[in-house]
Amino acid sequence: MSSEKEPLFSAKNLKLITTPLGAQNPITIQVLGICSALAVTVKLEPAIVLSISVMFVTVFSNLIISLLRNTIPARIRIIVQLVVVASLVIIVDQVLKAFAYEVSLQLSVFVGLIITNCIIMGRLEAFALGNKPWPSVLDGIGNGAGYGFILIVVAFFRELLGTGFLTLPGLGAIQIVPDVFYQWGYANNGFMILPPMALVVVGIIIWVQRSRNKDLIES
Repeated sequence: MSSEKEPLFSAKNLKLITTPLGAQNPITIQVLGICSALAVTVKLEPAIVLSISVMFVTVFSNLIISLLRNTIPARIRIIVQLVVVASLVIIVDQVLKAFAYEVSLQLSVFVGLIITNCIIMGRLEAFALGNKPWPSVLDGIGNGAGYGFILIVVAFFRELLGTGFLTLPGLGAIQIVPDVFYQWGYANNGFMILPPMALVVVGIIIWVQRSRNKDLIES
C-alpha cells in the first residue's frame, strides 16, 4: 500500500473551496443565512466586515469541532457546537467594538446572530464532525467565502445604484458616480436602499446562476 499523503491542495481539497462559490453556494443554492444578506447589504463596508467575521467563525469552528470530533458524545454535540461558535462570536464582537466601533454599530444584532447562522451549524454537523481538521478548514473557507461573495455583490449594487457611493473599510464613502452624470440627469435609485431590493438582487443572482448552469434547474 502507498504511504504517500494526499497533497494539502489536491483537486479534492480545492473543491471544498470552489464548490460553495458556485454550484453549492450557501445563499443562492442552499438558501441559508439569507436574513443577514437582506439586512446588512445597504452599504458595502458592513457587508465586507460581516463576511470576514462569518468566515472567521466558520473556519475556526470547523477546525475546533474536527479536532474534538472523536471526543464529543453524540447526545451533547449540539451544545458543544453552540459553545464553540458562541465563544468565537464573542471574540469577533469584542474585536469589532475595539477596532471598528462604527461598523459594529451598523451591524448591530447581526454579529450576535452569527451564532444561529444555519451555514455554520450546518457545516459543523454535515462536515466537521466527520472529517479531519485540514479539509474542515478548507470547507469553512469555502462556505464562508461563498456566503461573503453574495453579501458583497448585493451590497455593491445596492449602495452604488442607491447612493452613487461605495463605503470601504478604512476609506469611508467614495463617490463612484461622477457629478457630471447628475448634471446630465442621472438620479440615484432610492428603491435600492430599501429592504425588499436586497431580495430582488439576490433573486437576480439566483436567476443568472441557474440560467448559466442548467444542472441547477433540476435541483
